[in-house]
Amino acid sequence: MTISNILLIFLIIGIAIGIIYYHINSQKKAEVVSEIDIDDQTYTLEKMIEFIKRRLDEITKINLYDIGLSEEELKRRKSKKYELKKALKGCTYGDVNDKKYVKELIYDLLAKEYGVSEMNISKAISFDVPSMLTPQDKFDILIHIYKKEFGYEALGEIIRKYKLDEFKYIQGETKPCYVITEDEINDIFEKENITLSFADKLSIVVQRIYQQYKGYSSIDEVRDMNIDGVSGGVSGLPESFISQVAQTDSADYLAQIEEHKVQRACDSIWIMFHGKSIRLAFLSFGTEAELKRVCQNIYKYNNPGQLSDTNGYKINEMKDGSRVVVVRPSMSETWAFFVRKFDVKRATLEQWTGKTDGKEDAIELLKYLVKGARITSITGEQGCGKTTLLMGMIENIYETMNLRITETAFELHLRKVYPTRNILSMRETDTIAGQECLDVQKKTDGSVNIIGEVATDPVASWMIQSAQVASKFTLFTHHAKTFPDLVTALRNSMLRAGVFKNEKTAEEQVVQVLNFDVHLTKDFRGKRYIERITECTPVISKNEYTYDHRKEKTLEGKFDKFFDNATQFFAKTTDRQSYEYRNILEYIDGEYIITNKISDKNIKEMRLNMTDTDAEQFDNFVARHWGEESVYRMEDERKEKSKLASKLANAKDTVSTVAKQGRKPRLAT
Repeated sequence: MTISNILLIFLIIGIAIGIIYYHINSQKKAEVVSEIDIDDQTYTLEKMIEFIKRRLDEITKINLYDIGLSEEELKRRKSKKYELKKALKGCTYGDVNDKKYVKELIYDLLAKEYGVSEMNISKAISFDVPSMLTPQDKFDILIHIYKKEFGYEALGEIIRKYKLDEFKYIQGETKPCYVITEDEINDIFEKENITLSFADKLSIVVQRIYQQYKGYSSIDEVRDMNIDGVSGGVSGLPESFISQVAQTDSADYLAQIEEHKVQRACDSIWIMFHGKSIRLAFLSFGTEAELKRVCQNIYKYNNPGQLSDTNGYKINEMKDGSRVVVVRPSMSETWAFFVRKFDVKRATLEQWTGKTDGKEDAIELLKYLVKGARITSITGEQGCGKTTLLMGMIENIYETMNLRITETAFELHLRKVYPTRNILSMRETDTIAGQECLDVQKKTDGSVNIIGEVATDPVASWMIQSAQVASKFTLFTHHAKTFPDLVTALRNSMLRAGVFKNEKTAEEQVVQVLNFDVHLTKDFRGKRYIERITECTPVISKNEYTYDHRKEKTLEGKFDKFFDNATQFFAKTTDRQSYEYRNILEYIDGEYIITNKISDKNIKEMRLNMTDTDAEQFDNFVARHWGEESVYRMEDERKEKSKLASKLANAKDTVSTVAKQGRKPRLAT
């Protein structure tokens, strides 16, 4: 056999193998293509979403025992199937890792099975014709590009770079507001002059499919960003109002509603960014049904129960620690949700106070309040940063102290920041009352009791209890506007909870446990700062009655002395002041200024709870701001000298006794 014949045989065999391989591949593709009727609508988002739903449903429901796999392959496929089912469930809870896994699978299905290519991808989103891109398309592209460089700071970077968080007037409005408009998104998109690769385009399409299928619609990427929070359904016209409008208003207004020129509830998307509530006017859920779908899915982590017309609200947390509140009709006029995010890694006093003048004094004072084990409230309106400041203060609690936390919904998540510390958080459930949680905490070796928010009468009662007997000291937040309001609110809560029947007695109990109040303020521009730090001093009632009537000889004189005592009695009973308060620190003209001195009683007790180093630094702080040497440092020095003098006297007595006995004295070194 010649060499040419051998080469010919190999060539024929190679061609045969190629034909067989091509035939097998074409059969596999035919199985998928046969399910896809290719037409002009094939590569639209709607068709792709249908395909992804069907394929993922097939993958998760397939019976692996019916397809004749080897044991090793069966085990591998079962593991993959379980992993996918777990990810499909977890991504709806706000788990970014499960979301990433599902998106990667969708990417592969579109690229390898559905046949999405550079030629047809623009049928889903008009990447090649920028003028046809919607504001949401442009926003998705911007977020994708910025996310590649800045990660979850992408949205914050866009807002800071283009100053989107400033007051502005928009068409049809007479007052300035915080809003990001379609025109601003269009201008930013033109300025960026973005060039997208095919991988970028497909990733953006995948995100759009994912957010309609398993995500949170238009807010899906926004929710993941490092912002203070996001909410929806809180403005605009609810669907239920349209019929009323049709009966009462003009046909022109009704036509504007139908053409979506009037904002509806499903067009309402707001974010909280650095304390500013900003409306995203360029984003929308599209329909009331889509807003309802998001509300029904966003609170489901850890199975908190069903949101129904009977139980019209749910408070829960998401897997990343965000707090979520969902309400629905008929409790509220429309479906709505509120997601609050807490960046525990950046919650430090230095980060919170920013670059304000005098911030060093404010930070130092807050640290000494915590190290001195003072019962401290943090008050202020919603969104002013109470929880964030509380986290920053907790950082300065001595590590030898065990922390016990009571919350309505888990928000602090201190174990993420301090995994080696002794920390346990508890919350009230449908079957376990808050009082039971507190009773259990009393038996868990706790040193510091932290109450996330005193918002109801029973919680106020728990706070007073824990401050009196359950822990070394307590930290809590409250919504009071002034210090007297705080005392009055806590007093009234104690009365309503049935703990006390007398106002004066309840007020005395409150002021006896409340040492300091840190009040936060958020101005109309969203700037957050400490307005004041106030000290509370209980007024101790003294016995001012006299027995001078016994010395009087006449009846008139005895009556005069009796009426003097009666006047004292009525003054104590009616107008007696149970506490005094003064500001230790105030925010004046953009600067933190130390004002009044902390009372000697609190200084003494604070020093007793500090280490020697911290006590010395605190003494220096007192001397620096109030121009006097610490009384207690001088007392310590006198006590030390007294102890030394006592030791020397004892030594002399010992030497004298030994000498009298005729023995040689032996002195210790």
